[in-house]
Amino acid sequence: MNALSMPDGRRIPLDKDGYLRSLDDWSIEVAGTLANNENISLTDAHWEIIHLVQQFYEETGLAPATRALVRLVAQRAGPDKGRSIYLMKLFGGKPALTVSKLAGLPRPANCF
Repeated sequence: MNALSMPDGRRIPLDKDGYLRSLDDWSIEVAGTLANNENISLTDAHWEIIHLVQQFYEETGLAPATRALVRLVAQRAGPDKGRSIYLMKLFGGKPALTVSKLAGLPRPANCF
């Protein structure tokens, strides 16, 4: 079984793609460790998007795929941030996958 090794020695179960098996395991520390594994140093800009995605998940039960993520960010954070290039600068080449992973959500449907 895959697991995330935390600095305090805990092991958090992950699925085969590296996403948390249980949303209940998510914390700021877990997100930070996941981000470190992705070579991402979380900033306020990252947290803004992570929290938007978590809120969207709470409202819909879905982790947004790429197009939905871009629309969501544009609507809630402004058109300057709701662009693929902005999200790719923060989260790499597949921002919907990465932000969902860091937010503790399941892998978005329709994302390859």
